[in-house]
Amino acid sequence: MTDSQVQQAYAARASEYTAILGAIDGMHELDRNRIEHWAQQISGRIIDAGCGPGHWTNFLHKRGVDISGIDLVPEFIERARLRFPDVSFQVSSLRALEDADGSLHGVLAWYSLIHLPPAELPPVLSELARVLSPQGHLLVGFFDGVSAEPLNHAVTPAYCWSLDQMSSLLHDAGFEVINSEARQDPGGRPHAAISAIAR
Repeated sequence: MTDSQVQQAYAARASEYTAILGAIDGMHELDRNRIEHWAQQISGRIIDAGCGPGHWTNFLHKRGVDISGIDLVPEFIERARLRFPDVSFQVSSLRALEDADGSLHGVLAWYSLIHLPPAELPPVLSELARVLSPQGHLLVGFFDGVSAEPLNHAVTPAYCWSLDQMSSLLHDAGFEVINSEARQDPGGRPHAAISAIAR
């Protein structure tokens, strides 16, 4: 999927997506705990890369984290700014971040890499590594499964990755994996998350 295709697909369903998945109360308690714990260990600026309607960005902002949200979809950014006026949001592509080399201390990429075609994931991971300072933190959430296998996503095509393969791709992009998890929630797709630091 190109950026334009993903942008158009989400723009058409931004209101629906925000209503269904745009509230922290609807997120899994384990995810809330993991993301909060991850962010509170970081001293410095974080971006929520692929923030969607901004609920995770605001969740961390309310806990004193220095965070801003970016997303490819202008309709998401408009809603995020209206819902959370105290938080910084801007339209941006993960393929070419506006941040300077080594200028960030953390990147949250929570289910924001899932629509990248397999061949296009490595350069985006390298871009995330570029903007992080040495020992900067990355937290990635994604669908656990057979690597590069497409799945029937409600909005636009998405891909699964195994923990081993995603860990390998992160290593190749300049990260050291710190920890990982996988789980299967009733009624949901298999979930995985990896915490890593920039070498």
